[in-house]
Amino acid sequence: MAALLLLPLLLLLPLLLLKLLRWPWLRWLIADLAFTVRARRCKRALQARAAAAAAADPRGPEGGCSLAWRLSQLVRERPGRTFLIHHGRHYSYAQAERESNRVARAFLRLRGWKEDPNLDRGDGMGATEKGARYASGAGDTIRREAEHAPIQDDEAVPEGGNSASLESGSVVALLLPATPEFLWLWFGLAKAGLQAAFVPTALRRGPLLHCLRSCGARALVVAPEFLESLEPDLSDLKDLQLKLWAAGPGPHPEGFSDLLAEVATEGEGPLPGYLSAPRNILDTCLYIFTSGTTGATVVLKTKFSASQFWEDCREHGVTVFQYIGELCRYLVNQPPSEGERNHGVRLAVGSGLRLDIWNRFVQRFGPLRVLETYGLTEGNVATFNYIGYPGAVGRSSWLYKLFSPFSLIRYDVASGEPVRDEQGLCVPVPTGEAGLMVAPVNQGAPFLGYAGSPELAQGKLLQDVFRPGDVFFNTGDLLVCDAYGFLRFHDRTGDTFRWKGENVATTEVATVLGALDFLQDVNVYGVTVPGQEGKAGMAALVLCPHHPLDLDRLYAHIAEFLPPYAQPRFLRIQESLDTTETFKQQKVRLAGEGFNPSTVQVPLYILDQTAGAYVPLTSAWYDALLAGQVRI
Repeated sequence: MAALLLLPLLLLLPLLLLKLLRWPWLRWLIADLAFTVRARRCKRALQARAAAAAAADPRGPEGGCSLAWRLSQLVRERPGRTFLIHHGRHYSYAQAERESNRVARAFLRLRGWKEDPNLDRGDGMGATEKGARYASGAGDTIRREAEHAPIQDDEAVPEGGNSASLESGSVVALLLPATPEFLWLWFGLAKAGLQAAFVPTALRRGPLLHCLRSCGARALVVAPEFLESLEPDLSDLKDLQLKLWAAGPGPHPEGFSDLLAEVATEGEGPLPGYLSAPRNILDTCLYIFTSGTTGATVVLKTKFSASQFWEDCREHGVTVFQYIGELCRYLVNQPPSEGERNHGVRLAVGSGLRLDIWNRFVQRFGPLRVLETYGLTEGNVATFNYIGYPGAVGRSSWLYKLFSPFSLIRYDVASGEPVRDEQGLCVPVPTGEAGLMVAPVNQGAPFLGYAGSPELAQGKLLQDVFRPGDVFFNTGDLLVCDAYGFLRFHDRTGDTFRWKGENVATTEVATVLGALDFLQDVNVYGVTVPGQEGKAGMAALVLCPHHPLDLDRLYAHIAEFLPPYAQPRFLRIQESLDTTETFKQQKVRLAGEGFNPSTVQVPLYILDQTAGAYVPLTSAWYDALLAGQVRI
């Protein structure tokens, strides 16, 4: 009898489950659970790999959990598999290992390191015992024993420019385009226990020197095609006492030598893992490794081409590509082509994709999945839109916050500070209201800071957020959480905006402009341009008394001292600049007024990139800009 009563319930159960799955919150809860399980499995796998690497013999490539160790592991698993495709050439994982080994040996020879086949130098300790010693925390001791071993012959050391020496952990700056040599140098530096600093290729003069000083670079490797544009900086580079190399044949300026020629003379054998093993969480080798090396084939182009993109994907069988929002906008703005849907791409991963571009992109080039992410290089929090909900950058579920906690707090845009209650604590925002994203700083989610002055890091930390004494990382970004728990990017706060996929610091641009003797005051901010990703730079200028506006000098100055993405696209000339009660420049009102010549009643100028000059921003220019007829 009981069985007869249960039978209708069992028959209705599938219908009930089907109805429940139509409820969005339940469907997303299942996705949250699935992502959490995958994340925890990944974490355990990484921990197991790290433990295995720590227990391995430090004399072999298997020792030391680092980028170099991961590459060596993949080479053992799939030596013949294609690692890289660049301009029609294929490079296997074994080739990548050999080339990076040569690079590492060239730098190790410069450091005076000599490979010791015994490593123990007569102390009677075998490989097994040394492996156990390394796993127990004595890795640094073994590293020092080997690195301080006497050089056994008078093998020549490459000159490479000035007399600055390289030591374990020294920084080598790379000013290189996207080429195979860039990867060999990066991997080789990691294997040699040196840190690579990737310098944006557009930087010259003041911004370039600032980057080199901030990261403490001891050496610089430059692509030959960049040497001519570096001529005005050569004396300053030599004053920094950097080792100077060109990544290719000459002619070279005085003080440069061909690094790749030196690398070609080196051996390609494996290197001890202790050289690249991270000492602690601050070690660059560690956090480069945690970004992942999956064993896939990478297709690399030196320069992005929107018109050739889908053809390249078809030619090389691309299934996944990484984007910034600007890239997708370039693609949807291309004229339709016959083969733009005839490709094998199934997944696009990246950040900064606007909702309107997202929908157009998927409708035109799909079916494919978009995985939008949010994060900062220096941050201790990241989000993933693993559900693929259009326009969202992630989820605010309680499950996700178990391993990556964050909060959204109320923020006063006018004052540039978080809103605090009577007790001096921050105020969480309700659903649907834009709030400043902050994340707790602790041992599991540390904030490692910036290269350069410690004050830079202190400005990114908030104290007494939810209780006295707590410390949170300030992302500087405003996000909104909707009623279904999806996060959407709202805006960037403070003195930084994003343009052409790059972060632009308004203070740095203002400093460059302020060096002109005919400018008395400068206020730089970002403005929204319809149809464009991010915000374009705009500068409000006050002229010195009795000084005319010299637009030719102004453009020549910013072209010399600012990279293209940081050059202001708009200028407005004012009698004075408004400030707050605490004498901070008013940026919010100026940004809100924009650059419409019919509403802004002061002289306006636009950067004509074709002519290389600032020209008056007339109504005709403004209309052409909105119609997408002006390249900005």
